[in-house]
Amino acid sequence: MYLRQKLNRSLTFILSVIFLLHWATGDWVIRTVAEKQMVSRLKHDSDSLKDTLKNDRSGHLRFDSFHIGSIYNEAFSGHYFVIKIDGVSHYSASLQNQALELVPRVPTQANPYHYPNGPKDQPLLVLESSFEESGHIVSISVAEDLSAIIDDLTSFRIGYLAFSTFILIVVLAIQSTIIKRAFKPFTAARRQLTEIVNGEHDQIEVDVPAEIRPLVDEFNRLLVLIIRRLQQSRTAIGNLAHALKTPLAMLFRITDNPVISADPELHQLITQQTNAIHLAIERELKRARIAGNEKTKNSFNPFHELTTLSQLLQNVYSEKQLQFKITAPDIFIHYDREDLLELIGNLLDNACKWAKDTICVTITLSNMLVITIEDDGPGINDQNVQLLTYRGLRLDETVDGHGLGLAIVHDITEFYGGSITFDASEKFGGFMARVRLPLN
Repeated sequence: MYLRQKLNRSLTFILSVIFLLHWATGDWVIRTVAEKQMVSRLKHDSDSLKDTLKNDRSGHLRFDSFHIGSIYNEAFSGHYFVIKIDGVSHYSASLQNQALELVPRVPTQANPYHYPNGPKDQPLLVLESSFEESGHIVSISVAEDLSAIIDDLTSFRIGYLAFSTFILIVVLAIQSTIIKRAFKPFTAARRQLTEIVNGEHDQIEVDVPAEIRPLVDEFNRLLVLIIRRLQQSRTAIGNLAHALKTPLAMLFRITDNPVISADPELHQLITQQTNAIHLAIERELKRARIAGNEKTKNSFNPFHELTTLSQLLQNVYSEKQLQFKITAPDIFIHYDREDLLELIGNLLDNACKWAKDTICVTITLSNMLVITIEDDGPGINDQNVQLLTYRGLRLDETVDGHGLGLAIVHDITEFYGGSITFDASEKFGGFMARVRLPLN
């Protein structure tokens, strides 16, 4: 479902951004807290150094590193200080006499900053301060190696990223499950729509969320309206056909009256006009019935319907002892039952009229619905093939009929966007009709 996929993609993107920001924020918080703790220690050491500053008897300002932590006396311990008194630098023993220019950049303020190139290429965090003591300008810079903190932060970043990714995957899985459950009513509604098309239900009866309940209710009301109008249309068509049956029969009898027959021109004129009325009524009634079915197609089971239809035709043409060979799938297809019964019925009726004793019906489903009907009758020559679908035209007047059957088959086939071909049957030597209809 496109909507579900779009919703999943959007929520996945939003959650990924949120988790990325969460990870970046957590990383920044941990680094900031760690550096603040270091700055706190450096400030304590800087204050300790400041407290050791004393004037000697000659008025020079001296400092006593004895009271500072012993770590500042270990070689390259990662803890260093530089004290400048009146421009003269004094270095911690941990620097091993290496000059380290840690000059306060903002006088009179204690400011931490990063110094990337310390001893042994150690990255340092430096706290600097500058002040005046007993008339002397003093600056104190205290530094600590950041390598251990950086290593710990790297391990934390990797672990936290892995944990965050795992949580993200779990959340996305839960999100997908929730969305799938939320869309279950849509899937059930779609399945029931298919069942409605197959004629198994008349309404959508599944429980759906309140947000789409009005849509389902309106759709159900529309189905009721369509069914009601279809029934009204078919009832009206049936009434019209019944009402016109007697007047048309009377007109056909009048043409056989000796008075009318005595005047050939009048007889021909009445016959032509009566046939024209008959054909026009047949065509319009057929069009109205097909149009009424366009939006309410019932299901059609080829095997069951052909079995019943063949038994009916065997009774109608009992004098011929016809044998039907039926090959058809025993499944429901989405075509109007009445349309296919009339299409196949007309083709089979035509075959029964001409067959000697065998009729073969084959229905296949691939990319199209293909209906093939063959008989062992006399067949038809190529010149007459093009005339078969002409309404009212009969190629053999000795056989009962009105010449409408194949024309109606042509109308139904054309309505569904299919095609019909007539040819000789290679298998039985008689007539073959093949209808191809696109699958719905």
